[in-house]
Amino acid sequence: MSSNNGLKIKKSIRKRIPKDRLTEIRIMYRLVKEAVNDMMRTGLIINVAIIMTMCAILTIFGVFFRFSLSISSFSKELGKVLEVSVYLKDGANMDFAAKQIQEYPHVIKVTGIPKQDSWNSLKKELSLPDLANPLPDTLRVSVDSTKNVEDICVKLKAASFVEDISYASDLAEKINMANSIISHLIVLIVVAIAVLTITIINNTILLVIQSRKDEIEIMRLMGVSNWYIRFPLLLQGAFYGFTGALLSVPLIFLVHRSLLNLHKFFYIPGTSYSLNLVIMTVFIIGIVFCCGGSYWCIKKHLQV
Repeated sequence: MSSNNGLKIKKSIRKRIPKDRLTEIRIMYRLVKEAVNDMMRTGLIINVAIIMTMCAILTIFGVFFRFSLSISSFSKELGKVLEVSVYLKDGANMDFAAKQIQEYPHVIKVTGIPKQDSWNSLKKELSLPDLANPLPDTLRVSVDSTKNVEDICVKLKAASFVEDISYASDLAEKINMANSIISHLIVLIVVAIAVLTITIINNTILLVIQSRKDEIEIMRLMGVSNWYIRFPLLLQGAFYGFTGALLSVPLIFLVHRSLLNLHKFFYIPGTSYSLNLVIMTVFIIGIVFCCGGSYWCIKKHLQV
């Protein structure tokens, strides 16, 4: 209880102490300068090697992530083209059935095809003699995604006005499988990036800690706060992540432009936000993982 009271007293005192903005700017300048000195201690060759390694890792992730967005767009468009054919029972009202199905969730479009139109088209194609029309009224149902086709089919089979349904189930399964594989691969790549980044940054920050071991020990004996010791090392890790991500942007942009041409060739619209999303994700992963590697190394070797 006494320790808690002491912390409360310290916090209340700190709140009442007027802030000196000039002093804060000087401290920040000192921390940034210390981070620059740490990178100079690391050496030019090591710094360049780390940055290029981070660039390669983040480029691989960014390119794969951009490919996954394009594949997702392709599968989404295929899902819209993949229609469910609904064959109505004799005597069923086609307009009523279409309105009922249109209210189902995930249904984006319902197109009715009268049985007479289907029969006329079939006779033109196969040159059939004049026979009684054996075909039923048909509804073509478009679904927003292949993931929802199975649920829609279950509801359609249970409808009282439906005789039978058909759709390309094999194609739907393959599209869903491709999306699932891509999602799992992205997770694996992110995990691999995290492990590689933390390992690389950990070894780099360890070199800095070893070179500043006496200086850091003196600061701790003088009562310097932990964040003052941590911040330059965290800033160094953030610099590696930011620079590596920045260098990966031109390569990601070239892949993005090539994929846009592929979308235009197949007349499939691409997501307008894809490039911004990929670049933002690359920067976040690079900076966060590099800072995480620095923080983990500090906790492990400095205990601050």
